[in-house]
Amino acid sequence: MTVSQQGFVIVGAGMAGAKAAEALRGSGFDGTITVLGDEAHRPYERPPLSKDLLLGKGERDDIFVHAEDWYREHDVDLQLGTEVTAIDRGGRLVEIAGGGVRYDKLLLTTGARPRTLDIPGATADGVLYLRQLADSERVKETLDRVSRLLVIGSGWIGLEVAAAARQADVAVTVLGTSELPLLRALGPELGAIFADLHRSHDVDLRGGVSVSEITTADGKVTGVRLADGTEIAAEAVLVAVGAEPNTRLAEQAGLRVDNGIVVDAGLRTDDPNVFAAGDVASAFHPLLGKHIRVEHWANALNQPTVAAANMLGNQTEYDELPYFFTDQYDLGMEYHGYVDPGRPHQVIFRGDVAAREFIAFWLADGKVNAAINVNTWDVGDPIKSLIRSTKPIDPAALADPNHPLDSFA
Repeated sequence: MTVSQQGFVIVGAGMAGAKAAEALRGSGFDGTITVLGDEAHRPYERPPLSKDLLLGKGERDDIFVHAEDWYREHDVDLQLGTEVTAIDRGGRLVEIAGGGVRYDKLLLTTGARPRTLDIPGATADGVLYLRQLADSERVKETLDRVSRLLVIGSGWIGLEVAAAARQADVAVTVLGTSELPLLRALGPELGAIFADLHRSHDVDLRGGVSVSEITTADGKVTGVRLADGTEIAAEAVLVAVGAEPNTRLAEQAGLRVDNGIVVDAGLRTDDPNVFAAGDVASAFHPLLGKHIRVEHWANALNQPTVAAANMLGNQTEYDELPYFFTDQYDLGMEYHGYVDPGRPHQVIFRGDVAAREFIAFWLADGKVNAAINVNTWDVGDPIKSLIRSTKPIDPAALADPNHPLDSFA
């Protein structure tokens, strides 16, 4: 069978699935492409859900990966509202209600889902999550009508929603189990900066606390009770305590799963006909020499091109540095690289930290592993070159703004 006669199936109709279909057609593949998604909406980008769309700065139509006609024009069979029930690897069949779709190559872009709380009141009216478009619209509607919001979780989503709420003049309390927000992602030095940012906008930020109950009256949220008995009033509660990869189909199909679907640098699973990309993929990174799973937009954007190439029989590796960004109040930030949470690092600042216009670098063994640029722009390329060089760097020179960044690589 020639490649042009083959049928490829993509399970997951998010950004990664849409970009994979685009990459396949862009590479000249003229076999069948079927994209199966359980949401009612065509593929869209997720960052606006907690940023511009929530702030009322963006239009709903702007979030979609492709125009509505794109799938028909490129002969992509997009099946929305379709739940995949199982994968039969022996028969190369993706099972759906009432039938199945056969494949020669299969790409899993099933993404992740929010972690939920198993405490009293967790299903009450007024408990919110933010992952899908409908969630964002519900949060936006809530911010338009309430005066007090409580956020459980001090990670990226929790802080971005807190910022949107404050800009909507909603009083906000943020509760985190760590003493500082973003502690695992950024460490104490940067966590303190984000804590100061939110407190300067009158967010009641509390760290090192645990929620034992979401309190209710007549089935509706009234606030929370902490483990120490403290009660905090709120009209709505956003739960933002992380996400879990959607690996059920892969596990049931006997694929290797370990904090995501395990794939090599070419995004292949241990089945040569099955690939995975995006939030669900735990991919081997050639530069880092280990498997990592990154729940951010850049992977959903870039990994599908590599997966598509290898589905077509090429030998390509995904070696892009992890990247993510956030916008909160007047703070814009980009992050490049990877910091192993279990490894000691030295943090070097370059610029004006007090004015929140700086770059911070994470060094281990004298080498830059990652960097964050805050309200400092057009530095991504030299930062990435610096990380990729893996050469020892003089910390004093790195901290000196008069020492050009591109001179280090």
